[in-house]
Amino acid sequence: MSDQAVLHVKGRVLVGPEDVRDELWVVDGRVSYGRPAGARDIRTVAGWALPGLVDAHCHVGLGPHGPVDAATAEKQARTDREAGTLLIRDAGSPSDTRWVDDRDDLPKIIRAGRHIARTRRYIRNFAHEIEPADLVEYVAQEARRGDGWVKLVGDWIDRDLGDLAPSWPRDAVEAAIAEAHRLGARVTAHCFAENSLQDLVEAGIDCIEHATGLTEELIPLFASRGVAIVPTLVNIATFPQLAAGGDTRFPRWSAHMRRLHERRYDTVRNAYDAGIPVFVGTDAGGSLAHGLVADEVAELVTAGIPPLDALAATSWAARAWLGRPGLEEGAPADLVVYESDPRADVRVLAAPRRVVLNGQVVE
Repeated sequence: MSDQAVLHVKGRVLVGPEDVRDELWVVDGRVSYGRPAGARDIRTVAGWALPGLVDAHCHVGLGPHGPVDAATAEKQARTDREAGTLLIRDAGSPSDTRWVDDRDDLPKIIRAGRHIARTRRYIRNFAHEIEPADLVEYVAQEARRGDGWVKLVGDWIDRDLGDLAPSWPRDAVEAAIAEAHRLGARVTAHCFAENSLQDLVEAGIDCIEHATGLTEELIPLFASRGVAIVPTLVNIATFPQLAAGGDTRFPRWSAHMRRLHERRYDTVRNAYDAGIPVFVGTDAGGSLAHGLVADEVAELVTAGIPPLDALAATSWAARAWLGRPGLEEGAPADLVVYESDPRADVRVLAAPRRVVLNGQVVE
């Protein structure tokens, strides 16, 4: 190897839940577990190292009123990076953020294209708003625009009904999910309520966002199909505030949202206990701040998920689910270093000592 500067990470490197090393080296922006010959200008970082954290439900390029400009999107991405989030599954954005791919100093993004919603059944300016006859066409379009994912809005408030209701008929989602799979994309859906879930899962969906409506009757179906959930508990915490805003006009919806909120921890723990894959997502963007990944991991622990598995849901397991490497030999050196062992206390994630992205220490 030629004479060159390298980064030396020493202390404890958590390559996996059972794979702990004493050190790693960063050479040409990639992970190596052998000391490189001819190294010079060795910079040492000490502590407990994890693969760069994953936020599997995040919206770079989205603000409270729809798409945002590039400067705002960059600020969002930097905020996530400073929190240790180095891999984002962007679960729907109306903005074109492909320019981020050319920036070595910003987190890597896996895009799901733009949300696809029923007409007047989602937040204004966020989604393509269409009718069921056009669902297959729009799913194909977003499958080609995204990075292997498509995002549906599975349910939303029906103003005539005054409560949450499914957005799509069963035959429409079956055809749309089949088309996405034919094009090599996985499908996820925003779902708050109970009555949207069975059709989506039986139609072959790969993931459900929020999943507050997951019931004891539905859990075996999810588990048998291997459908993952991303609970976004830091977002679900806002349900009482949302419900208060609808008390006068939509009292039935408000009461429903409060019930979903009250049982949120039981819902997540029951899903975990049944073997349903659970991953960390914050729902940052829109009205929620970026940089909340540590808060979401802590919420999973509060729900009753063991700390090591909550940690896996934003590191090893999440990266494997999304098809991206962790800290194996030759992988891009995306890692976060902490003062103490995050396996012992996940609250450590809120205070990264160092963030390393593409082999460079973020100052």
